Formats: sequence, C-alpha cells, structure tokens
Amino acid sequence: MFDIVNFFKNLIYNMLAIFSFGRKKLSNTLSIYVKTNTGNTLSVDLEPHMDIKDVKEIVAPQLGLAPGELKIIFAGKELSDTITISECDLGQQSIIHAVKARTIPKKVNNGKTLLESPISEETLEESTSTKPLCETLTDLQMTEVNEKPGSPARERRKAHFFVYCSQCEKVCTGKLRVRCGICKSGAFTVHRDPACWDDVLKKKRITGHCENYEIPCVENELGDPPFTEFYFKCSEHSSGGEKDFAAPLNLIKTNHKDIPCIACTDTSDTVLVFPCEAGHVTCLDCFRQYCVSRLLERQFLEHPSGGYTLQCPVGCESSYIEDVHHFKLLSKEQYERYQRFATEEFVLRNGGVLCPQPGCGMGLLVDPECKRIQCQNGCGFVFCRNCLQGYHIGECLETPQPNAGAAPNYTIDPLRASEARWDEASKIAIKVTTKPCPQCRTATERDGGCMHMVCTRFGCGFEWCWVCQTPWTRDCMAAHWFG
Repeated sequence: MFDIVNFFKNLIYNMLAIFSFGRKKLSNTLSIYVKTNTGNTLSVDLEPHMDIKDVKEIVAPQLGLAPGELKIIFAGKELSDTITISECDLGQQSIIHAVKARTIPKKVNNGKTLLESPISEETLEESTSTKPLCETLTDLQMTEVNEKPGSPARERRKAHFFVYCSQCEKVCTGKLRVRCGICKSGAFTVHRDPACWDDVLKKKRITGHCENYEIPCVENELGDPPFTEFYFKCSEHSSGGEKDFAAPLNLIKTNHKDIPCIACTDTSDTVLVFPCEAGHVTCLDCFRQYCVSRLLERQFLEHPSGGYTLQCPVGCESSYIEDVHHFKLLSKEQYERYQRFATEEFVLRNGGVLCPQPGCGMGLLVDPECKRIQCQNGCGFVFCRNCLQGYHIGECLETPQPNAGAAPNYTIDPLRASEARWDEASKIAIKVTTKPCPQCRTATERDGGCMHMVCTRFGCGFEWCWVCQTPWTRDCMAAHWFG
C-alpha cells in the first residue's frame, strides 16, 4: 500500500538536501594552504566569518598540538585570535604559516645567541601589530618617499597597490607580502610597518623575526635579526604559491583626490603620478598616448638609474620614471618595439652601429676605427660606417636627412599643468582641516573625540591640546576636554 506520509517526508528531505547543496556552491569558502615549520603543508577550507582562533582549532589537532601552542603568521604579522578571515586579504590557494610558539633568541656580549623565555603578549604588542598589513598600512605611509618633520601629512586611507601581472598580462590590483631575506620563508614577522615606498622597494630597510627554523635566521655572526624582503602578488587570480609575484607600479594610484588629467582634463579613478615635485597627474589612457608618441619619434632618453625612459611631459626636473615596468601599459607590440629601441640605444651609446639593411637592424659592436662593416646576423650586408650605405671607396656622398625638428603630437597646456598637480589639492585641504603638532610640526587632522591629541609620527608621540596647541595639562582637561 502506498505510504503517502513517508513519500512527502522523503520529498521534503530531498528538497532540503538540494537546497543545502546549492547553498554550499554559493558560499565564499576559501581553500587555504597552511605551512608549518616542520615541513608539513595542510589544506583547509575557511569561511570569511571564521576567526584565527577557529583556524588554530582546525590546524592544531593535525599537528598534535593544543590551539594555544600555535601562532598564525601571515603577511609579516602574527595574527591575533580575534582577527577574522575576511580582514586578512586572503585569496584562493593563499598560504598562511602555523608555527609552534617557542623561545626567542637573546643577543649577549660575546656575540652568541642564547634562548630566552617564550615571548609574552606585552612584548608582542610592543614589537608588532596583530593585524595584517592590509589593515595597518595607509596611503599616508606609502606616498611620502622621504617625509621630513614639518612636512604636510597625507589623508589617512588604506593603502591600495597596483602591479603588472605577467599571468593576467595587464595592470591589476596587488597585495603586499613579506618573507625572510635569508631563507625566503613567509613565516616571518616584521619589527615595524613600512613607512614609505623606499622601505618596500629598497633592500635592507626593515628587520624582522624568522620563525621557519628551530634556531631563527640571523643576519650576521653578531646575531642581528634578518632583514625583511617585500614582494607583491596579483589579487585578481588564485595564488601560485610563495614564488608567485608581480611587478609593483608605485606611480599608479587611486585618484581619491579627484585630480584632473594633465592632458585631457578628465578625472579618472586610477591615475599615474609623475615623480616630479609638482606631482603632475595623467590618466592611464593619456599616459599610453604619451608613451606611443615619444616612442614613434624615438624621444625616450637613457637615464643612469631608470634606463630607457621618459620624464614628466611638462619637463620638470628629477621626474624620470625609474621603474620601466610602467611601460608595460603599452600593447604587446608597442612594448616589444620599446625593448628593441632600448637595445639599439644601448648599442649606439657604446660606440656600435645598427645594420641599415631593411628587415635587419642588427646591433653591432665593432672597432670604432673600422669603416668597412659586415653584418653578422645572417644578412651579410657590407656597409660604410659613416654614411650607412653600401661599402664604397672614397668620400661618402651626402644623403638627405629626415626632418628631426617635427613638432610632437603630444602637447601640454600650461594651464592644465597648473591644475593637474597631485599635491595641490592636499595642500589646500591640509591648510583648512589640520593643525601642526607643536613639537614636530606634522599636520594633524582631528576626526572626532576629545581635544587630547597624541602625535602618531614615529619618534614624536607628543601629547597636546587641540584648542590651545600647547602641551596637554590638567587645565585643558578641566576647561575643554570635550570642547
């Protein structure tokens, strides 16, 4: 006999199962690899709402440890138990490090290292933040290359990076990552956050503590801590491991100041800021046009540190683009031409010549006294070094020269140049909304709260009154603590 009650029960159960399966497919689960300092690599699935304490409870039993014995390290920071996965800037197949909490080395007078008691929570709070770099770095820190006392402060926003990804073959948003400068392990915590682009792009600026081995890495025989090595990854595709990296484009920024382009005057979301004192701004489309225009006219210049490069189109001093990865914004064909022209420029600057045979153009480094030159690239063309015509005996015949004085097709209006400055909007905003710290003169913005100000500039920490602009006293507390 047909049991209609059980029929409907099974039907409802199957529908719920299908619904549950569908929900799993639509979840934001991240497949993460957990590397340990014992050489093991675990694969775990994490949900964005989970916190680091949950991760420890998943990983610790597989390592035969208690959750409290584990430290979770990611992007140069030991993460606190309350940090959630959604705050950690993780992507699919990202790698985090789980290490057993242990003793730290202590330097003694004879240069050797001894083991000290395990690191305390107080020491941890003093040495490094327990939030990942994506939460602690700001544009304020990453835009001032050589910030000096008294220089205007930037608006504090989260740092946003751009990279050129060879896998995606385009400009992408990037992620800043950290590893030990000696063993290249990501189980590494920095002693301080980077405060400028030089800290990231130049070597041996920030030290840290390596957790990869039982005996931590040291920089030298005196036991000094190793230096941090920063690198970038593309955030738009799954991680390819710790050897996956992308080229940083430090001149490309999010246009949160709404500065118009120096050429077209449009306001774009993403812009390139030239490294000149005025900080002239161009949208990426106009930058490509500028590069193509100068490339077709062979107007790129050889710079001692920047290579074959361009300067600000206004002609500002000290404005050469020193990282040629920015020219990856050109199309593939245009970038190949750029590389060929750069190679040819190197040959010519070193006393060489280019084969004049159509379809060849081989660079040849030859004796500067030799007039008869034969191409060794297979074409075998024999030509005169002086006039670049077929080799001949006697004086060279004059040949018409192309018009080298043709006007470029990329021009800049001086009025636009005065408006398209990255720093101008900041100077106006800073003047209106900030007050200088009485001790170091760093411009400071008050964003709510009481009138008791504490300067956050490294090495200052001066406590002062927003109203009086003098050292904070009990009189200030009594008279106008809250305005």
